Amino acid sequence: MTNLIGEEMCPRYQRAVEILGKRWTGLIIRTLLVHPRRFGEITEVVHGLSDRLLSERLKELESCDIVERRVFPDTPVRIEYALSAKGLELEQVVEAIQHWADCWDEVATARMRKAAHSTTPTHSQPAPTTQNEPSPARSSL
Repeated sequence: MTNLIGEEMCPRYQRAVEILGKRWTGLIIRTLLVHPRRFGEITEVVHGLSDRLLSERLKELESCDIVERRVFPDTPVRIEYALSAKGLELEQVVEAIQHWADCWDEVATARMRKAAHSTTPTHSQPAPTTQNEPSPARSSL
């Protein structure tokens, strides 16, 4: 690496993070890594992504030469989105993030299970209450 943590950040790295770090962008790229897709196919795979935001992100990725918009002169006209050569180079980045997420998720899941197990009261012992907590019978409303 050319710049160490704490030094001035490389402007190319900063630009890449600004592009790729936008909400939904990583999921769109990951979806297109599998194969080119039509607009509606992307929204079927990426749940919760609105048409307006997908359109905006695809235009941004197109302007950065990460995504190509392919128009087929069929009747009706068919439009597909595919990763460009530049976009396909992100495959290792996506795989590295997936690997990190898989490792992190295992650790987080184990911690949550341990915390839930140690704080869950048993049926024979009621959970302790403090004097500041309202009792379940009385409401402060």
